[in-house]
Amino acid sequence: MNLSLIWDIFTKILDICFVWIAFYYILKNVKNNIKMVLIVKGVILILIVKLLSDWLNLYTVGVILEYAIQWGPLAIIVIFQPEIRSVLESLGRTQLLGRHKILTVDEREKVVYEIMRSIEYFRKNRIGALIVIEREISLEEYIKNSTKVYADLSDSLLETIFFPNSPLHDGGVIIQGDRITCAGAVFKTSMNPNLSKRLGTRHRAALGIAEESDAIALVVSEETGRLSIAVDSNLHYNLEPDQFRMMLIDELKPKMEVFFEADESEGEDEE
Repeated sequence: MNLSLIWDIFTKILDICFVWIAFYYILKNVKNNIKMVLIVKGVILILIVKLLSDWLNLYTVGVILEYAIQWGPLAIIVIFQPEIRSVLESLGRTQLLGRHKILTVDEREKVVYEIMRSIEYFRKNRIGALIVIEREISLEEYIKNSTKVYADLSDSLLETIFFPNSPLHDGGVIIQGDRITCAGAVFKTSMNPNLSKRLGTRHRAALGIAEESDAIALVVSEETGRLSIAVDSNLHYNLEPDQFRMMLIDELKPKMEVFFEADESEGEDEE
């Protein structure tokens, strides 16, 4: 086997890897955008109907669908330009190796401790709050339009920010690592049609940021004091404090740590 053949095989493997990586990130962001999921489903349905029309020799339907397939991509780009732009922005904001430092176990415990102290205070006193924790996807788009804080995370600071009638009370707080980066952040609200109409702006904003990023959004209802977490395009509503705390701990764990823990538990089961 000569060097040119080895190089040819290497480039082909590299080419396939790049294509699969591109598909992975596109599908990952499409999955987190409900409107884009609907677009994909519609395209798949049109293709299935086109295949059936060819098989059954449905001439008129086939001609119409050919025009739809021919001009469909252009129509999708024009009609769904905001959604496509959102996906591309999400791809651009993604940091392959992580942008912020990975918290140690002690730092994570402190973050959970400070957040839970403030959450318990908000719950008991019926104070609404929205706390968003940044992970791999940058939230710089929201940080730049909010009030900068850049302070160490503490329950007293969170309670001050969300104190009723405070100028920053209605916005959200963004946490990067173990520091509060900003307050008064305004997020895009979710357009999920399955979301209960009883849920207010905070819950919709929490789900909205969870749909377009990998952030963890913590919500305390001002009316009921109920606790919720929005993550991975899902809203976990009305959690008990212990459930809320355990879910927060699990979501804050680095992916590699979760992977190793899963391997260890499987090994114990085998024994």
